[in-house]
Amino acid sequence: CTKLLQSQNDLDQKEFTFFLFGGQVLDRSSQATNPSPDWITQQIWDNITELDAQLETFKGFQASIEQTLRDWKKWYGAPEPEKEPLPGEWDGRLDMLQKLIVIRCIRTDRVLPASVVFIAAKLDPKFVEPPPLDLEAVYEESTCITPFLFVLTPGMDPTGQLKALALVKQTRWQTISLGQGQEPKATKLMEDGCRDGYWVLLANCHLCIPWLADLEKLVQKTNENGPHKAYRLFLSSSPTPKFPIQLLQTCIKMTAEPPKGLKANILRLLTNTTDESYNRVKEVQRYRKLFFSLCWFHAVLLERKKFKMLGWNIAYDFNDSDFEICENILAMYLDENPNEIPWDAIRYLIAEANYGGRVTEHPDNRVLRAYVNEFFSPAALQPKFLLSTLPTYFIPEDSSLQSYRNYAKDLPFSEPPEAFGQHVNAEISSSMQDTDNMLTTIIAMQVGGGGGGSGVNRDEAVMNTCHALLEKMPEPLDLEEVQDRNEGDASPLKVCLIQEIERYNTLMEGVRASIKLLEKGIQGFVVISKEQEEVMLALFEGKVPPSWLFAYPSMKPLSSWMPDLCERIEQLNVWAFQGFPKVFWLGGVTYPTSLLTALLQASARKNMISVDSLSFDFPVGSWDEASITSMPK
Repeated sequence: CTKLLQSQNDLDQKEFTFFLFGGQVLDRSSQATNPSPDWITQQIWDNITELDAQLETFKGFQASIEQTLRDWKKWYGAPEPEKEPLPGEWDGRLDMLQKLIVIRCIRTDRVLPASVVFIAAKLDPKFVEPPPLDLEAVYEESTCITPFLFVLTPGMDPTGQLKALALVKQTRWQTISLGQGQEPKATKLMEDGCRDGYWVLLANCHLCIPWLADLEKLVQKTNENGPHKAYRLFLSSSPTPKFPIQLLQTCIKMTAEPPKGLKANILRLLTNTTDESYNRVKEVQRYRKLFFSLCWFHAVLLERKKFKMLGWNIAYDFNDSDFEICENILAMYLDENPNEIPWDAIRYLIAEANYGGRVTEHPDNRVLRAYVNEFFSPAALQPKFLLSTLPTYFIPEDSSLQSYRNYAKDLPFSEPPEAFGQHVNAEISSSMQDTDNMLTTIIAMQVGGGGGGSGVNRDEAVMNTCHALLEKMPEPLDLEEVQDRNEGDASPLKVCLIQEIERYNTLMEGVRASIKLLEKGIQGFVVISKEQEEVMLALFEGKVPPSWLFAYPSMKPLSSWMPDLCERIEQLNVWAFQGFPKVFWLGGVTYPTSLLTALLQASARKNMISVDSLSFDFPVGSWDEASITSMPK
């Protein structure tokens, strides 16, 4: 979308660059004071101050927020701020991209939904709704000498769609799952299909990598001999770098990624359902309502993954075969028991035997059973049964397949957490992670070729970052002086202090050397290695290079990581030259467990007791740091 707008001179490159990177502040000494730290985090305040300083359109934005804090806090607390007007004059003053920048600065978790609105407005809504795979349209473009390749993704199985297409085309088809010892059977199946004119599906080619070279030759031989006109060869494989290139280029490649969102998943299931299958059950009304419940249930299970650890403890690969088996269970039990539905048997087979067979964690089993008890009950057969606490989601009264499809098309593109029975704040952390992934991907695409036509001068930006980092980088601690000052101290705490200083000195010397080498590489004095290229890209994106994280792990952005490092070094300085601090920042050391063990050992020696008899107690207090004047007993 942005490339198209750029070609039409309808995109301010400086504003788009700020949208990608946000406000990065390495030196906060001259930064204005945060007027409301209770809801404006340091990262949000960095974004606001840099937005005011860098973009002409936003001059006065910082002052406006300080003067109308109450209005901005109300906008910040809205569940969907992208649909709310901006406070004050800013709603009429800013265009769509500039409003998107405001959301990126203040409500990062809502960037994805706001981006969807932006793309739909600038291009067309069809560009934000993933189309279902139309296998029939692909088939019409194929010939008997062109194989098909399904690139498999988690939770997707093309076998059902292929079977349905074979029924529509009234043709015979055979399938075999590749693996050890299956090569001769697959070869014979291809030869018979080529001769008799039926479809052949070789599933899971990635499990038979050594045989793929022979498969490539077999396909060439088959094409040279002239196969039957009705013959089609279908392959399915997970992505693998060992797949033969020539065979890959020969194939018509397709992938059916699981669509995102309840709307897209339900619509896909309804689209793949044929009228013949839908109308085969005698208990029409009951079956159709429970069928829609099953569609909703399947979509909810797939989409819970978007909440990360708040959705499932493990990302389970529920797929279409689970749905098809449960749909057959519903049809069979309703036809065999027209008078009284065996609810317990249906719930058990769905929640325990089928979907539950993939679930390994007990809390996830509880979630699964809760959903099944809700969606497969006598209440689900009542008029307008609500599928969540929101009135938007219910089972439609008109139970025809087309009516269900129309209802699914009218559902909102993105759904709130309440649709899953989750708290309204459940998706904040996962949405921020998704936003970060999206922006990182776009940045990588912008600079993939060196930043040529993107308007982003990467070399200059990284050089400025390097200069700022070197200015802020603390000097290594004088290890020899610390050892001399504590020469007579053989306590465990001194050993812990020396180890911490050694680790942090190694980190600072390594970071300083890496920055200086990168500066020489940018200036052309040395060749930039692969490792330095990774450092350069990370600095350009405002992230901490992975090679700098060997001393202690951190998920902070670069703008927060450097001040954090300075605070860690300051604590070590106090400890080394003024004695062990009365209040200690436990997270400021590289190995907190080492410090805790040293404290136990020091206490055991002081009291002349066994260290094994000691343990920590953790009373929670609300003391102010300044009020603590003495060490603990």
